[in-house]
Amino acid sequence: MRVAIAGAGAVGRSIAGELLENGHEVLLVDKAPTAISVERVPQAEWLLADACEITSLDEAALQRCNVVIAATGDDKVNLVVSLLAKTEYGVPRVVARVNNPKNEWLFNESWGVDVAVSTPRLMSALVEEAVSVGDLVRLLRFSHGDANLVELTLPEESALAGTQVGDVEWPEDTSLVTIIRGTRVLTPSREDSLEPGDELLFVAAQAREEQLEDLLSVRREDTAS
Repeated sequence: MRVAIAGAGAVGRSIAGELLENGHEVLLVDKAPTAISVERVPQAEWLLADACEITSLDEAALQRCNVVIAATGDDKVNLVVSLLAKTEYGVPRVVARVNNPKNEWLFNESWGVDVAVSTPRLMSALVEEAVSVGDLVRLLRFSHGDANLVELTLPEESALAGTQVGDVEWPEDTSLVTIIRGTRVLTPSREDSLEPGDELLFVAAQAREEQLEDLLSVRREDTAS
């Protein structure tokens, strides 16, 4: 997946680092020469340019991007970048940073924004979640203890599709806290069944994340063989 990030400050570099760790292609764009610190994120592409200018976005080949993240410290810039990415280049997913909470009402579809958020980790997680059915996405790391809030969208072919929550042998140190099904938010009971497309939120020990992902993503034919 190719991701362009407007704004190469601390927030933009933090997002870029996480996405690169997950195997994505990242381009950082900033108009300030002092912000171009290739040595800090050497695996990323870098472009010294104004992300509010069409010529700059042409040079960045925004039409090839799956996601654009407007991560500058200026809400006006983030809105312009979002609008251009969506309307001029048809970018499927636009994520924008909100710096001033008073401006949050502006960050909507009218300005080309699909998701408006304010923390680097949540921004990168939302990008991952948009394209990663069947993959575990870490949404939040708790500051105390070795536990994370993680999300997985249950694939159509999962062996657990149709299984009741109470019949699943969950890994130790994991807890299913919420099922998001369409517009509904469900507090899971033992009798609730898991359905393809469900967004499952867990609090899980980091050491159990791989085991949890394997359990939820295993294909039906794999269990039958």
